[in-house]
Amino acid sequence: MTDFVTLAHGAGGKQTAELIDRVFKSHFANPNFTGDDAAVLPAPHGKIAMTTDGFIVSPRFFPGGNIGKLAICGTVNDLTCMGAKPLYMTSAFVIEEGFPMDELEEIVAAMEKTAAEVGVQIVAGDTKVAGKGQVDGVFINTTGVGQIMEGIQTSGTLAKPGDVIITTGDVGRHGCTILLARDEYGIEADVKSDCAPLWNAIHAAFEAVPEIHTVRDATRGGVGTVLYEIAEQSNVGIRLDASRIPVEPEVRGVCGMLGLEPLYLACEGTMVMIVPEEKAEKVLEVLHSQRYTENAAVIGTITEEQKGRVVMTTEIGSETLLPQPGNELLPRIC
Repeated sequence: MTDFVTLAHGAGGKQTAELIDRVFKSHFANPNFTGDDAAVLPAPHGKIAMTTDGFIVSPRFFPGGNIGKLAICGTVNDLTCMGAKPLYMTSAFVIEEGFPMDELEEIVAAMEKTAAEVGVQIVAGDTKVAGKGQVDGVFINTTGVGQIMEGIQTSGTLAKPGDVIITTGDVGRHGCTILLARDEYGIEADVKSDCAPLWNAIHAAFEAVPEIHTVRDATRGGVGTVLYEIAEQSNVGIRLDASRIPVEPEVRGVCGMLGLEPLYLACEGTMVMIVPEEKAEKVLEVLHSQRYTENAAVIGTITEEQKGRVVMTTEIGSETLLPQPGNELLPRIC
């Protein structure tokens, strides 16, 4: 087998079979993985959640992960937001002719490892090879199906005045990592993406507090964009305390140099949770005991006032209106 992906690997013949056996089947093998036209799967009981996403991050390898890990985390976390245990995933690759085979295998191995961490099975997939220059390296599309936990209902429409806003970790780290990895500004900083699958941590929180109202994945647009979406969906106001928002010093330093707001940088392992005030301490207690959510913090509250707006109390005690999200800051972050 060659050291690079060729057009023949996408033609459906011998080379395609070799690619599937060597790279995909060797890493994704499980009792439900199929070589047929569709996977035949045991049906879960109750309601299911289903999501799909495309991943075209540039660069495809970055501190803390790669496009493969990102693809699993993105889909697992979207299901998690709905209180759904990730069960099955499909994965479709579009690969540029000439793509290094060892890089492809590293990406697929990261997918295998991340999927195993939360017990989700990759059961079917597809591979297409595009001509040189038609695709930038590799694009991945994933679709996931999960079983919603009994008694759980979450939505951006369910935030209520008096609720508390929690972030499950520090903010803006993935977006900052990708910015630095592109090496366009000549800034050196020890920043690593927060890319992580959060099902286990959020599952534990749901088990302890089924009354959680909203869980949202703060990916493109970051925490700030998610909060504006919730404010609009639930027709409420949001008040943040800048002094309580967890931001790594290195991220804060980079944002200070470039005039960026960490709240609008992408996260890939941090979620926004809206919970009843009386349940907030219990949720924090659980999150602090789980991997990836040790730095969870209360950052604000839901209010009746200034509906549809996000107001922030600054570290010097003044109030400012957080600007509504505008132009895309970093294209191709996920």
